[in-house]
Amino acid sequence: MDINMSFSPNMDDEYEKLIRRMNPPRVVIDNETCKNATVIQVDSANRPGILLEVVQVLTDLNLIITKAYISSDGGWFMDVFNVIGQDGNKIFDDEILDYIKKVLGQDSCFTSSLRSVGVKPSDDHTAIELTGSDRPGLLSEVSAVLTHLKCNVVSAEVWTHNTRAAAVMHVTDEETGLAITDQERLTRIKKRLCNVLKGSNKSRGAKTVVLHGVTLTARRLHQMMLADRDYERTYDEVLAQKQRPNVEVVNWYDKGYSAVTIRSKDRPKLLFDTVCTLTDMQYVVFHANINAEGPEAYQEYYIRHADGSPVNSDAERERLMHCLEAAIERRVSEGLKLELCTTDRVGLLSDVTRIFRENSLTVTRAEVTTKDGKAVNTFYVQDSSGYPVDSKTIDSIRQTIGQTILHVKGSSENPKAVAQESPTRFLFGGLFRSRSFVNFGFVRSYP
Repeated sequence: MDINMSFSPNMDDEYEKLIRRMNPPRVVIDNETCKNATVIQVDSANRPGILLEVVQVLTDLNLIITKAYISSDGGWFMDVFNVIGQDGNKIFDDEILDYIKKVLGQDSCFTSSLRSVGVKPSDDHTAIELTGSDRPGLLSEVSAVLTHLKCNVVSAEVWTHNTRAAAVMHVTDEETGLAITDQERLTRIKKRLCNVLKGSNKSRGAKTVVLHGVTLTARRLHQMMLADRDYERTYDEVLAQKQRPNVEVVNWYDKGYSAVTIRSKDRPKLLFDTVCTLTDMQYVVFHANINAEGPEAYQEYYIRHADGSPVNSDAERERLMHCLEAAIERRVSEGLKLELCTTDRVGLLSDVTRIFRENSLTVTRAEVTTKDGKAVNTFYVQDSSGYPVDSKTIDSIRQTIGQTILHVKGSSENPKAVAQESPTRFLFGGLFRSRSFVNFGFVRSYP
């Protein structure tokens, strides 16, 4: 007798819902215990990807994580986060606090469809993902092509790192204001953009992907640049001995973990970028300690592969270190920060970036948003020749675009709270007080 067993994709979701009903997550928010930060504790049944979900929720709210203690060894997930707002103060906004409890707590509705990175159906816009070699004026060229093809850019995020560029752009049809669905037109858009991305560089590839829906932009950019191998160091970079984050990976033989320590200058969204990369490289974080109360951030992770094994070769160790370095560097705000705020119109991004290019400025990072007919765009720019940006150049650009429209913001800064002893320090006792692994029986287990 033949038995055909078919499993619905929804079975995992139903099983997850059962587990959540049996072990409902608990979120406790405390504004009393810690002097300078709001303490958020999340307890839940453990499952793959949950740490990234929690960190992403806090990051999307623009909260700054000054400390974190993470433990998910076994079937239970217990995290404690000390967070402050962009103003450096505790979070007292009831709307934000209620949202955190709702999204992360018992009433949350995380399912695998929400956890998956990719696209959710939407008629609002078409998402275009671009990767290729970076060069001066690239964003201007891409924007000009989209404008010529009657596409309106409603939002975009652009990163550049290690001679590579990646972008996620959300566009609509110029006439209808809706997503572009005509396949022949989409093919034409892809071909034109791919030609622009290739440029004269034939040694590295270029890629254009058109999607219908909403992408989790920051994570997609990390994945795109990781797939594009932006972590591979160029010969010029090796010669220049560029200062990088301090990343170390050693194996804790007795416990079967690989221990990852990272010291770097702190900046917004740093924890998300690190956890995102570890997750996408199929590593599971079992314990972690994060301290970012000063200008330097210290991150310590105890990880294994999804199959339960630690890092098992020097080659893998080197790749992990380089990938984490790249993850930290991608969002570093290099260059002068310019902010544009004006009424949105078709071709605005093309016009602004063309003026940058004509004045020998190259865009190293960009965030483009539109809301209620207003465009709020942030650009980080550098002089194409490598010299500091001339103030006269900026004055000329502002006169061309509009003094009240384009503002110089300088380098972004990360507000800090005064260091304090966290009441949650008992979670890991003295394990995380030491900065040396010598006392814990770490040995290299590479052949």
